Amino acid sequence: MKNIPLFLLLFGFLFIRYHACAQIVEQSDPLRPSLSDSTIISKKDSARITSGQQKVDSVKLPKPVTRIFRYRFTADGTVTSGNVNRTLIQLTSAVDYQLSNYFKLSSTPSFVYGRQSGVLAEREWFGDLRTTYRYEKRLYYLAFGSYERSNLRQITHRWTAAAGAGYKLVNRKRVYISITDVLMQEYTDFVELDDINIFRNSARLYGEYTFDKDRFTITHTAFYQPALGKYNVRWNASVSVQIKLTQVVSLRSTIANAYESLVVPGRQNNDLRFTVGLVYEKK
Repeated sequence: MKNIPLFLLLFGFLFIRYHACAQIVEQSDPLRPSLSDSTIISKKDSARITSGQQKVDSVKLPKPVTRIFRYRFTADGTVTSGNVNRTLIQLTSAVDYQLSNYFKLSSTPSFVYGRQSGVLAEREWFGDLRTTYRYEKRLYYLAFGSYERSNLRQITHRWTAAAGAGYKLVNRKRVYISITDVLMQEYTDFVELDDINIFRNSARLYGEYTFDKDRFTITHTAFYQPALGKYNVRWNASVSVQIKLTQVVSLRSTIANAYESLVVPGRQNNDLRFTVGLVYEKK
């Protein structure tokens, strides 16, 4: 990512951040799968190609292998001094690498760091690695693993591994909606509570909508993750509005909420936040 402008890293810290309840690690919106040529081709071009193909030998050529690298980087934060001394930095990203016409690797790492009156408040890590099979098809399959640490929720380590399927409800140029459902195994090492090792069902609804020649983008992501065989529920949801400033830089505002039924003593179950920051995205 050497071509990411340095000013994004600097100015990302100066953008306004509004904070309610407590900070949580943001699991970034995944990058929408790129539209295949068959999806974006116009009817006129399709008719012309079809008529031309009728004159060509009927032997079907193999589909060329495509390897595409795409990424998104978001930075926001705030620094205040006076009666309240506070420093907060949040960095999130999404990366896609298409290995072939069938397999794709993805990751959505994030990091949050915050101090208030000289005391560490947030130091949140989240990283994952996903592989998707048949990503261009309406029905696709995925497997992933993730690792998380949270000073806010007093989680020393959280490991997850999951596998399941996804389905694209709508896959158009301006509208994309998908739903995934996976079986997930989770191990969480709390600082105070007993460790847990459970299975969850994890359902995700994701949507992306673009307007005004892709200048405005609205995305929403919602996870619902109940444990199997016991009451232990986690869910989170977010809605983002993104306004394109240049071809690769956008201004993005996000409201997000996260809930965990099991938390350590002295911590709240629910966290809500509203953020504004810069996005650098290369597709």
